[in-house]
Amino acid sequence: MRKDVRILLVGEPKVGKTSLIMSLVSEEFPDEVPLRAEEITIPADVTPERVPTHIVDYSEAEQSDEQLYQEISKANVICIVYSVNNKKSIEKVTSHWIPLITDRTDKDSRVPLILVGNKSDLVEHSSMETILPIMNQYQDIETCVECSAKNLKNISELFYYAQKAVLHPTGPLYCPEEKELKSSCIKALTRIFKVSDLDNDGILNDNELNFFQRTCFNTPLAPQALEDVKNVVRRNMTDGVKSNGLTLKGFLFLHTLFIQRGRHETTWTVLRRFGYDDDLELTQEYLFPMIKIPPDCTTELNHNAYLFLQSVFDKHDKDRDCALSPEEVKDLFKVFPYMPWGPDVNNTVCTNDQGWITYQGYLSQWTLTTYLDVQRSLEYLGYLGYSIIYEQESQAAAITVTRNKRIDLQKKQTQRSVFRCNVLGARGSGKSGFLQAFLGRNLQVREIKDVKRQRRIKEDHKSLYAISTTYVYGQEKYLLLHEVMPDFDFLTETDLACDVVCLVYDINNPRSFEYCAKVYKQYFIDSKTPCVVIAAKSDLHEVRQHYSLSAHEFCRKHKLHPPQPFTCNTTEAPSKDLYTRLTTMAMYPSSQPSRSLYSLTQRGVTMLCQLTPRLLARCSYTCFWLPLFLFLLHVFALF
Repeated sequence: MRKDVRILLVGEPKVGKTSLIMSLVSEEFPDEVPLRAEEITIPADVTPERVPTHIVDYSEAEQSDEQLYQEISKANVICIVYSVNNKKSIEKVTSHWIPLITDRTDKDSRVPLILVGNKSDLVEHSSMETILPIMNQYQDIETCVECSAKNLKNISELFYYAQKAVLHPTGPLYCPEEKELKSSCIKALTRIFKVSDLDNDGILNDNELNFFQRTCFNTPLAPQALEDVKNVVRRNMTDGVKSNGLTLKGFLFLHTLFIQRGRHETTWTVLRRFGYDDDLELTQEYLFPMIKIPPDCTTELNHNAYLFLQSVFDKHDKDRDCALSPEEVKDLFKVFPYMPWGPDVNNTVCTNDQGWITYQGYLSQWTLTTYLDVQRSLEYLGYLGYSIIYEQESQAAAITVTRNKRIDLQKKQTQRSVFRCNVLGARGSGKSGFLQAFLGRNLQVREIKDVKRQRRIKEDHKSLYAISTTYVYGQEKYLLLHEVMPDFDFLTETDLACDVVCLVYDINNPRSFEYCAKVYKQYFIDSKTPCVVIAAKSDLHEVRQHYSLSAHEFCRKHKLHPPQPFTCNTTEAPSKDLYTRLTTMAMYPSSQPSRSLYSLTQRGVTMLCQLTPRLLARCSYTCFWLPLFLFLLHVFALF
């Protein structure tokens, strides 16, 4: 809702614009009226809507056309004042003032107009017969008020309606010609209905209606009041109430009724509580609340967020098979303005035999989104109504910002739940197969019961990510695998920033390991990030690599674990042991051999070997020194 309201009064000379303002302020008719009243500000605490209100007067005698145009551009609502006993001033409403205001305002942001018939104390008849056709002709006119500055009739009401026209405008909600809600309003209210329908049965039962009432208006409805509301709907439509609950049609009818009875503020209160602005779009503040993420920290969903997402899954898993069919996924995302998940998601997370996203896969995808793009995760949670259902200030309450990774290394422990493993290797080395195997898919062509197979993935369905859970010492953790494209000269900080690195080579391709060796020596040899070499396609014949060292020799030289054999060309579901090992290494990087210490030790051994003959030559106690030096060499070798 707006922070303040600016009301401009225009009209022909002598119609009483200034008198209206002065009567409002002093609560009595002024004896002397100046040509123009100074701009006044009514504090928020004395206005019905608790919003500061600025009232601006216009005088043709004191102001130029240019000044008038500037005031029109700044106004939130314009009151066109005419005198009920002056036909010429009424004619000027349509012949001069409305066209002038229309020309000076944007088509996309029309200013609401209030027609004000002043000096009603001078006539016994009403001007409404003349004014109603004008109101029907121009959609920007919110209402018409007849008043008298002299006897203070409807003065407060005039400015209340002007304020209301800004804070609770009719235009975005309702089409008076058709006497029905506008499509954008129906769309917004439909989303609100679906978010409030906690069991997704298409009906708001008494508990859901009470929760909705308490959420929007901070007070529950008494049982009799609930029945009265449903009875009003029953009397006006046949399918508005079902199983003693309110249907979507009944919900929309109630809001139509509120608007037709001039209670726009009820509908606007609901819309704004669910994040909508004056144009019936979800606000940026609602979708993207502020969240501070320091360097070297990651973002994860907290326990309450997972409980909420679990409830969303449960209410859309109609057949209770712990997986979401394409129709169920489509239904879940009906509260979104677009489909957020593409076909690549099915190759990013675990699916069932039919290719449907499982419960574990569903949570994994949310975990992935939160880790990679927390702003998008906040947006998605906003569409689902997390902050409303869980009565939080914003979706930011669903996010945990983890501790700086350096502190984890110092303390040799972590509270994180999501760990990233970057998978690097030459083209065709088996990286994609390694990712898909993590999701339980092998390469066998024939179908085997309970074993999902990898299939040729369409280019637009391919994913560079795979995420699932592993268990490390009884704790459930998420491992996120990221396949890095093999452009050696264009590796970015994002490609290198991770918790553990997999260097994949094809044992059947003699040129495959060279890429891994170069990447390691260029980017990771002095890094504290644990590295693992994966000997992929281990079911094939191993050939000699066209590199100065074999993979085993390379790992031994650089104090890495020996190459880990891996194949997904099996009839059984791929083992998760290797992925559990990767997660463990990511969780406890300090427990891995220190390559920098190893390099230092190697240099120390070399120096010691060079010094040994000289020392022995100078020492007459050879029998004492020789065992000692051999012992020291053995100790250095242990490092």
